[in-house]
Amino acid sequence: MHIRTTFPHSVTCEDVRIPLPDGTLLYARVWRPVTEDPVPALLEYLPYRLSDWTAPRDAQRHPYYAGHGYASVRVDVRGHGNSGGAPGDEYSAAELADGVAVIEWLARQPWCNGRVGMFGISWGGFNSLQVAALAPEPLKAIVTVCSTDDRYDNDVHYMGGSVLAVDMHAWASTMLAFASRPPDPQYAGEGWRDMWRDRLEQLDPFIHTWLDHQTRDAYWRHGSACEDYGRIDAAVLAVGGWHDPYRDTVFRLLENLPADRVRGLIGPWSHQYPDRGLPPGPAIGFLQETLRWWDHWLKGEDTGVREDPLLRAYLNDSHPPATVYDTLPGRWVGEPSWPSPNVTTTPLALRGRPVPVRSPQHTGVDAGRFFPFGNDADLPPDQREEDARSACFDFDADAETSILGRPRVRLRLHSEAARGQVIARLCDVAPDGSSTLVTRGVLNLSARHGRDRAVPWTAGTTEEVAFDLNGIGHTFPPGHRIRLAVSSAYWPWIWPQPGSEAGFTLDPAGSTLELPVRAPRSPGDTDGITFAAPEQSPPLDVRTPAAPHASPRPERLLTRDVAEGTWRLDVDPRYGGTRVYPDGLEFTEDALETYTIQESDPLSARTRSDWAVRLHRPDLGWDARVRTRSEITCDATHFVTSNEVTCTEGDEVLFHRTWERRIPRTAG
Repeated sequence: MHIRTTFPHSVTCEDVRIPLPDGTLLYARVWRPVTEDPVPALLEYLPYRLSDWTAPRDAQRHPYYAGHGYASVRVDVRGHGNSGGAPGDEYSAAELADGVAVIEWLARQPWCNGRVGMFGISWGGFNSLQVAALAPEPLKAIVTVCSTDDRYDNDVHYMGGSVLAVDMHAWASTMLAFASRPPDPQYAGEGWRDMWRDRLEQLDPFIHTWLDHQTRDAYWRHGSACEDYGRIDAAVLAVGGWHDPYRDTVFRLLENLPADRVRGLIGPWSHQYPDRGLPPGPAIGFLQETLRWWDHWLKGEDTGVREDPLLRAYLNDSHPPATVYDTLPGRWVGEPSWPSPNVTTTPLALRGRPVPVRSPQHTGVDAGRFFPFGNDADLPPDQREEDARSACFDFDADAETSILGRPRVRLRLHSEAARGQVIARLCDVAPDGSSTLVTRGVLNLSARHGRDRAVPWTAGTTEEVAFDLNGIGHTFPPGHRIRLAVSSAYWPWIWPQPGSEAGFTLDPAGSTLELPVRAPRSPGDTDGITFAAPEQSPPLDVRTPAAPHASPRPERLLTRDVAEGTWRLDVDPRYGGTRVYPDGLEFTEDALETYTIQESDPLSARTRSDWAVRLHRPDLGWDARVRTRSEITCDATHFVTSNEVTCTEGDEVLFHRTWERRIPRTAG
């Protein structure tokens, strides 16, 4: 990583409060170039607390943009950090309307030339797309990283119409812990305690709303850019990683937006900005790449972005299974359009006699993390044990076979149960038998006729179902086998359906695996596709003291009770631990997620998440703590949720509340 210390412009930084039409003030930090001339503005708009949680990441990029002639602005969403108002649901109508108001405010400032760009990763990438769909006039371009255009079927809530146990719950509990955190008196002023109490009184755990909407209804259509791509006027640079769950958004945006104002970039990365150097690499000079985008669309400079291939993608070479890779082998390829003329759908017919698929309920414990962040235990280990719990169909790779896009399966299934799910995994099997997960897909059988409805399977009947696997770029070398593994369970990613222990029978006759096979070594491969080395502005001076006499907790610990047939997965998401900031704030957070299931009982599924957060300013005598507990269990007809929040200042309990809900299982 090259740390850039000199820029075309000197940079100033100030904190401001942006007024909204209803009088609410949003807290913002503005980095500006020292110049008399008005400049374009760039906006990153998040609930993740600019004065502490994202401050290290913000320091890497906002001063960098300012040094290159942009006013780069980081804003906290209402009800979060030091912004006024109450926290709402993710991507609420109020959040998006506020985003439009912020953009219009930026465009009116004397230091802005009236042209605005918006960028972000994950939440910030989501609302960049969503605000672009509202088409505020000053917004001319966005860079959306690791985001989705489909809030229902390509987010943390549902996958293939099935409840995502692993992140439906973990993310809801994470956001409960975030929304419960206090404003910082150093920035919010003397009224911070009243602001905190007002927020806490209006808290409602996200999980209630998300489980109240188990099919693709109006709730999920709101904020899903895929509902009407024609509403997006801004130019869109869409960025994803093969180890990020939202990568398919890049393909859909390329297919549905005008080719003269969209470009796509997919690398081997996890859920991170591609310049940060977190595994897996290779990292690229992403800040320089985005400057090319901004300079073209916001400054009118010819930077060559329109001459770039519509899609630049990294084709992974075959690699042995591991839970972390510093760098994945592969090559960059360019596609002139999407769908690409270089990619051909190639069907592979499944062979053999009908096979019963009755996977143990713990199938999926080797799935890896839904959101890999570059930690040591994030990625899926060797899949041989998972393959043994699945029905497998192998195809020899007689020649080098590269795929780019979304594989698809068409399966003929017979089920004696009214509910269930089918999971398909594509694996690269080496001559030594090791099995590397390439990609996967899921279908809730009740969603086989559409995600907007739940249609029970007629017990005792046979139907053909079809669904896509997540997009991927991968090369199978000669001598390897291409494996399709089909299971009826995938815990803890997928919440099991009642009765799903019966599984189904898969008839290979009429069943196919369709691969998006890319022509070997097509024009545009590697040659001409290069990126500068990563560089950033100087890092924030944040210290991470080691805890005394404490050994680190395992990131992922899988425990099997052999006698009881119970499997328990403990996950430490490793969000940050203890950090001491240059302004004196001592910030500590600890989280533990637990997923438990009995291998023969889908109704035994249980999730739990515990958070402990401390914000401490010794110089002010300020010591605020937040503790949350979130749990989900189920029976045949309901999900049962329990959430608890306790907030203290010093020795005083300022807030304590418990929520208990029984939510009907309408489709999940």
